[in-house]
Amino acid sequence: MKIIDIIKSKKPVLGFEIFPPKQNTPIETIYNSLEKFKALNPDYISVTYGAGGSTKRNTIDVASKIKSEYGIESMAHFTCVCHQEEEIDNLLEIMSEEGLENILALRGDPPRDKPDYDFTGCAYRYASDLVRHIHSKNKFCIAAAAYTEGHVESARILDDIKHLKIKVDHGVDFLITQLFFDNRLYFDFVERISDHGISCPVMPGIMPVFAADQIKTMCLRSGCSIPAKLVLLMDKYSGNPDDMLKAGIEYAAEQISELIENGAPGIHLYTMNRPVSTRKILRAANLLS
Repeated sequence: MKIIDIIKSKKPVLGFEIFPPKQNTPIETIYNSLEKFKALNPDYISVTYGAGGSTKRNTIDVASKIKSEYGIESMAHFTCVCHQEEEIDNLLEIMSEEGLENILALRGDPPRDKPDYDFTGCAYRYASDLVRHIHSKNKFCIAAAAYTEGHVESARILDDIKHLKIKVDHGVDFLITQLFFDNRLYFDFVERISDHGISCPVMPGIMPVFAADQIKTMCLRSGCSIPAKLVLLMDKYSGNPDDMLKAGIEYAAEQISELIENGAPGIHLYTMNRPVSTRKILRAANLLS
């Protein structure tokens, strides 16, 4: 089933994002976590792959298993980085043969050993190019990324919204935001893009604060701001991992509750492959009985 049809038919929609094992790590290491995630009744699970396209085949293998053996809709990530058209088409054909219908199309991060990576050498320079190609196959539901504060490489948020409009017009069915920690940013963003003719659903992406240093690094790379309330929490508990975890779970649950109460179509939760913490967040947000 296409995720856009789930979004249209129920509310709130609950999506989890997981990542497959790193290269040279047995793929089976993810399956114990999948059993635990299934018990939380997500509507879909999206599967990432590493910078530079690493673990891309693992991504499809895990996505296929999620759907065929766990009975959950899955979404495979595709990026422009290091991919040529023939390779993308081969992966799309494999997905089609395995009954996979959902793709998150991204530009992607450059390989870790090539920070100055030249995207002009790729078949698709921008996510909008990749979206257009996948959409031409007329088989898949396509999601794409949105940035509530603008992409870190965009000089102005209005420029970023113009690029987002192009991407949506090329065939995006729904959007997923990158991390944010102030819900006003999400609601302001949805209103702003609506004023620019973007009407597809926007799933808020929630990144729980499991470790303060990790979040600070992510925000530095992505250009995401950290509100004063969260800064105080991280400063208070940075020396106590257990208390930081509890505070992070509570903060994420509060975000989720407020978003759903005020009309968000659902939640796309960046789980970091942590089903126990995910369960605690959902319970605190009253999304589990």
